[in-house]
Amino acid sequence: MSAFVDRAQLHARAGDGGAGCVSFRREAHVAKGGPDGGDGGSGGDVWLVADHNQASLLGFRDHPFRRATDGQHGTSKRQHGARGRDLEVAVPVGTVVYDLEGEALVDLSVEGARWRAAAGGQGGMGNARFLSNERRAPAFAEQGERGEEAWYDLELKLQADVALIGLPNVGKSTLIARISAARPKIADYPFTTLVPNLGVVRVGARAGRPEDATEFVVADIPGLIEGAAEGRGLGHDFLRHVERAGVLCVLVDLAETAPLAPAAQLEVLLDELGRYQPDLLERPRVVVGAKADVAAHPWPPDETVSSVTGAGVDRLLGRLAALVAEGRRQRAVAVAETIVVHRPVAREVAVERVGEGEWAVTGRAAARAARFSDLTDEGALAELERRLRELGVERLLVRAGAADGDVVHVGGVAFEWYRGAGAGADAGRRHRATRRERLARHGRLDEGEGREPDGGEGDA
Repeated sequence: MSAFVDRAQLHARAGDGGAGCVSFRREAHVAKGGPDGGDGGSGGDVWLVADHNQASLLGFRDHPFRRATDGQHGTSKRQHGARGRDLEVAVPVGTVVYDLEGEALVDLSVEGARWRAAAGGQGGMGNARFLSNERRAPAFAEQGERGEEAWYDLELKLQADVALIGLPNVGKSTLIARISAARPKIADYPFTTLVPNLGVVRVGARAGRPEDATEFVVADIPGLIEGAAEGRGLGHDFLRHVERAGVLCVLVDLAETAPLAPAAQLEVLLDELGRYQPDLLERPRVVVGAKADVAAHPWPPDETVSSVTGAGVDRLLGRLAALVAEGRRQRAVAVAETIVVHRPVAREVAVERVGEGEWAVTGRAAARAARFSDLTDEGALAELERRLRELGVERLLVRAGAADGDVVHVGGVAFEWYRGAGAGADAGRRHRATRRERLARHGRLDEGEGREPDGGEGDA
């Protein structure tokens, strides 16, 4: 039988974008055909999709890596590269995704819910895209952008309608085996159950009218002990599976072998639930005395059950079914009345000081602006200046206190910055006249950044 895994890690790696092509049209009797390099295709995304057919995170325990395919390079004759295929990764419904700092990023609590774990890199534009009246023979193209990659922590919180809660060896596994097709391990010693078990229960079905039945899922939560809320034993691992249950069914042991009196058992269980998550005490709950066939402690007869003989089982299921149905109605109304709050997107481009007279421009849009195949080309540098100006980088640098001649790092490139460069002022003209030398002096910071484009079919 496959192991139940409710914690795992995921490494998502999106596909890289294909590089744009530098190419020029060459045909008989056409002396200067112009640029015809095609665009590269974008890389594929990695998506997490909640799927009820997935029962646990077992598939991630030994194989956490998931990667989408890369986009293809552009080629001559304006032929664009194919886009990389997206990768859909199925996870159980109820999976919560965290970053490595422990911040919850998304809760995939609904069947079919999707979340993009890594975005594919944009494909680079070919040199045909940079043709203009002022630039008749652009000899540069864009590199493909690298796809995003990140590590995530995955945590599964079971989504059951009813959670069976009790001390170890109280009879939870025996009860779920009696009322459903679940077949958990059952023995006469504590902590027989080490992982949650799920069972589907149907109540109220009548001949010819199956729609009258109430169907709900019951989770057999491994036994809690005193101190579970502080993590004693495997308390936190067990208790988090109770968080999503709509109804709590608390079992107390009435047998002579019970470690505590029934009232003391109930006090311990409710205390642990309240200390772990106070609102659990506000959930609808049913308290029932278990092992009524060997009871040695007094308990109201209409609130007892024997999983061995079946006494009181139907009465208990009827109470649970009524609470489940009422809870579903209330949740449906709450969902219909929920107000969706749209939060503003954080500013993508920012400037920060990294040293004396050195600045770093961060943000994906800024990195995209600098991904050219040849930044020693005059036209490529002019295009870089225009893009950074449109992104407001010059304004951000001025506000941050940058001075003329300071070194600015963006997207793996370093250059000396002058206020007004590229804007048509005298300082801008002097800046453009010497930028080749300055770029050569600082060089590219990361020679492996991006993907190199295919070679063209000739020079300009």
